Amino acid sequence: MPATTIKRTFAGRELSFETGRLGEQAHGAVLARYGETVVMVAAVSAKPRAGIDFFPLTVDYREMTYAAGKFPGGFFKREGRPTTKEILTCRAIDRPIRPLFPEHYKDDVAISAIAMASDRQNDPDLCAINGASAALAISQIPFDNVVGAVRVGKVDGKLTINPTIQQMDLSDLDLLLVCTAEAPVMIEVKAKEAPESVVAEAIRLGFDACQEIISMIRELQKKAGKPKQAAPGAPAEHPLKKTIVSRYYDAFAKGCFVKGKKERRAAMKEVKDRAAVELQKEFGSQPGWDTGLGEVWEHLETKAIRDSILKDEKRIDGRGLGDLRQISCEVGVLPRVHGSAIFNRGETQALCILTLGTTLDEQKIDGLREEFFKRFMLHYNFPAWSVGETWPNRGPKRREIGHGDLAERSLEPVVPGAEQFPYTVRVVSEIMSSNGSTSMASVCGGTLAMMDAGVPIKDPVAGISIGLVKEGKECKLLTDILGEEDHHGDMDFKVSGTQHGITGVQLDIKIAGLPLELIPKILNQARDARIQILKTMLSTLPRPRATMSAHAPKLVQVMINPSKIGKVVGPGGKMIRELQEKTGCEIDIHDSGRVTIFSKTGGDIAQARAWIEGLTSSPEVGRIYPGRVTGIKDFGAFIEFMPGQEGLCHISEIAGGYVERVSDHLKMGDSVNVKVLLVEDTGKVKLSIKAAQPPSEAKNAQ
Repeated sequence: MPATTIKRTFAGRELSFETGRLGEQAHGAVLARYGETVVMVAAVSAKPRAGIDFFPLTVDYREMTYAAGKFPGGFFKREGRPTTKEILTCRAIDRPIRPLFPEHYKDDVAISAIAMASDRQNDPDLCAINGASAALAISQIPFDNVVGAVRVGKVDGKLTINPTIQQMDLSDLDLLLVCTAEAPVMIEVKAKEAPESVVAEAIRLGFDACQEIISMIRELQKKAGKPKQAAPGAPAEHPLKKTIVSRYYDAFAKGCFVKGKKERRAAMKEVKDRAAVELQKEFGSQPGWDTGLGEVWEHLETKAIRDSILKDEKRIDGRGLGDLRQISCEVGVLPRVHGSAIFNRGETQALCILTLGTTLDEQKIDGLREEFFKRFMLHYNFPAWSVGETWPNRGPKRREIGHGDLAERSLEPVVPGAEQFPYTVRVVSEIMSSNGSTSMASVCGGTLAMMDAGVPIKDPVAGISIGLVKEGKECKLLTDILGEEDHHGDMDFKVSGTQHGITGVQLDIKIAGLPLELIPKILNQARDARIQILKTMLSTLPRPRATMSAHAPKLVQVMINPSKIGKVVGPGGKMIRELQEKTGCEIDIHDSGRVTIFSKTGGDIAQARAWIEGLTSSPEVGRIYPGRVTGIKDFGAFIEFMPGQEGLCHISEIAGGYVERVSDHLKMGDSVNVKVLLVEDTGKVKLSIKAAQPPSEAKNAQ
């Protein structure tokens, strides 16, 4: 099969999709290229597994270090488990396309993307998402809702489509947008307190840009696409479905509206148990009458919850559509840790713990782009018991990685810079109880934990989730959704920010797209809720604490001339090792001349600072210094008067009278005061002991 390629110039660089040259045994294989960044994407399907009741879509994305001309780090020179970046890109491919497959499609589908070349200008994630869309489009898999993905930044105050990686480092906005021809299906935002109007404008700009990519994929599909499999029809309806709905809808709906998650589960179980007994008596003689009843009860629950919202604007916990659940906060809840907070919203509870570290605790990120270090981290843990279940804990799942990333990028814009607050900061969100919006609870709890630890954040951040129930033209927005509303609803639109603007957004949707005209309304509704939450948070702790925990490391920074770094380090590191051993401090030196001195166990920071300043400062003519005799010669004595800095005191400058032998007046190791007489251009220093003596002592010495 000859290769087919579609090329266009897009946002100043060449974008292309090629098929037919590589991956001929995959059901759809595309080489997506943007600039000189290349990603290979393959899509394959297999027959459905017997009895499966969900859509088994698997997405895998890998960045091969050869793509950037690098070797993998670590002992084994081979790529291993997926990095955080790779996991987040897997989610960015999966989340927008999953709801676009046919409703009853249950075939196994696997999408694999490999970043094979990177120009370090264009992030491969866009090629991976667009390549996955193209691979599905040309395959026989019944996926026909093509998507396009772009990134929108704000560079030099102007919204820009697909900025380079270097431009994004300076951007106030990072918006990843995936759209169909009709509407956005995924939104990810990191922003520096962007106004709602700016985010809405960026989404609209990105939507328009996505249309060009969609048209390219459609053109590729027209030229090289395979005939599509027929989408499966709806399975046969359970023979008792209408009977169950007519008999038990009212009782089941009543159970859905019992207050409390556990209480609702119990009330609905009571109805199901009673129905099972009654139906057994009536239909027990019919073989298989009880097979598939779970789907019928799921349908009843969905119908009851959605009917109440759409028809009565009533939610299962009794709130109005725009009401928040009850919120309470605590700070300083754990001893020994550097900062801690509990954030409760209804039955969702996050315990956030903060740890302060030093520059040595920064996380090194080694990927396809240039290495860099992270000094702010947020990790999210979701144990099974937080929802009353029993699955084993075998490390963070993709969902935990994604929720932690959302909370991290929501808080990072308000973390002070290293110049103002030279600590490494790690927040861990331990979910104690979950009933919706745990990632947003992590944002709120993380803010309070930082304030409890004395981190001088720019502004407090809160987060809220907005839900959607849509039937035809009828749609209702829900503020602060419950877990059941997320499960049975159509959208989870999470928004984080300060009182001044947005810092983070994540949209997950279960329908074919979110109408553009709803987005400004959603962002404004989220802002109103966010302000209410911030008021409650600040009533608990109005500002960051003035002092840090006694258990936090003590830390100071000193700026030295970069040319003096060698003096602090010493030959083979001798000087810095001696300094650390004698003061009990750890010292980190940056190429810029920034020296960080820190102590976790009571080291003498003041002594270390004085020592470093002495090593790196220049001697002042006329100034008197305390010194120590380090060498005796016939013509004078060498005296160390600053750390690592010696000068010569000529025999004529030792005492006021005649000095026949230096050894008559000085011995090795003697402590003496010396005055700097001269600093030569070569760096040699002339010292005087007699000039440093008080007048009375100098007279007596004569």
